Amino acid sequence: MFFRLKPFGNPKESYYFCAYKTKNETIIMTQIWICAAGLFGATIIGSALGFLIKELPHKWNDTVLGYCAGIMLAASTLGLIVPAFELTDLWWMVALGVIAGAFFLNALDFVTPHLHHITGLDEEEHLHNASLNRILLFIMAIAIHKLPEGMAAGVSMSDATAGNWVVSLGIALQNVPEGMVIIAPLLLAGVKPLRTFLISAAIGLFEVIGVWIGFGLGSLSQALLPVMLGFAGGAMLYVTSDEMIPETHAHGYQKQATYALLLGFMTLLLLEKLTF
Repeated sequence: MFFRLKPFGNPKESYYFCAYKTKNETIIMTQIWICAAGLFGATIIGSALGFLIKELPHKWNDTVLGYCAGIMLAASTLGLIVPAFELTDLWWMVALGVIAGAFFLNALDFVTPHLHHITGLDEEEHLHNASLNRILLFIMAIAIHKLPEGMAAGVSMSDATAGNWVVSLGIALQNVPEGMVIIAPLLLAGVKPLRTFLISAAIGLFEVIGVWIGFGLGSLSQALLPVMLGFAGGAMLYVTSDEMIPETHAHGYQKQATYALLLGFMTLLLLEKLTF
C-alpha cells in the first residue's frame, strides 16, 4: 500500500518516507507468506514421515507429543505473553487477553462439528469402532488448535519487537512431529492413504488461515497488539494444558512425556538465544 502524504518541508524527504513505508510493508508481507508456507510445509514434511513410519508405539507417540507441548509452552510464554507485557503498561489488558484466548478455545470445543464424515468409512464402521472415535477426537483436538497457532504466528509477525520469528520457528518445529502422529492412527483405523494425506493437508491449511487472521488483527491497531499477543498465548496455553499434556499422560508413559516436554521447552529457549 502506498501512502499519499501532503508535501511538507523538503519534498524529497516526503518521497523518501513514502518509499521507505512501501518497502517496509513489502518486506512484512513477504515474511508473512514465508511464515504461512513454512508452517504448512512443516506439517506436510511431518505427514510424509508419518507415511514412512506408519506405526508409532504409544510410548514414542506420547514422547513426541510431550516434546511438542514443551515447544508450545515456550512459544506461548516467551514468544507471546512476555513480549505482550513488555509492549504496554496496561498489564490488565494482556491478562484479559490471555483469559479470553483460553475461553475462546473452550467455546470452540463445544461448537466444532464431528469429523466422522471426512474418513470415507461407512457409518456402521463408526458405530462399531470405538478406537476410530478416539482417534477422531485426537485429530479434532489437533485441528482445533491449528487455527490459534496460526493466529499466534500471524500476530507475532505484526510487530518486529513482539517475538517475530521466534513463535513461527517454534510452531514450525513442533508441526513436524505433530504432522507425523496424525498419519499412523488414521491408517491403522482403515482410512485410505490419499484421504489421510488430504486430512493432514486440510489441518495444515487451518494454520495458514490463522496466520492471515492473526496478522490482520495485529495490524489493525498497535494499541491492540499486546491484547492480541496475550489472546494467542492464552489459546496456546489452553490447548497445551487441556489437550496435549493429558493425552501424553493417558497411556502410562507420563515420565517420558514429562522429560520430553522439558526438552521441547529448552529447545525453543536455546533456539531463541542462539538465533536472536
